[in-house]
Amino acid sequence: MRAYAKRAFVLACSTAAAAVIVGAASLVISRPAAATVKFAKDTGKACGDCHTAAKGAGPLTPFGEKFKANGNKLPP
Repeated sequence: MRAYAKRAFVLACSTAAAAVIVGAASLVISRPAAATVKFAKDTGKACGDCHTAAKGAGPLTPFGEKFKANGNKLPP
């Protein structure tokens, strides 16, 4: 019975360690979302239509807020 408990403990610790490693890796590897020039070309919209900065950075304009609220689809 003692060997079984030891094996179970090692398995539980190994599983927890793997979960921590995967979680840490996902935090390190992930990157923030970024709009692309392709979207602007496909829709004919300039980046500045949705963003306060003409190059597409910064807070959203009212149009950009509508776009975001509509599931990242052009509002009707």
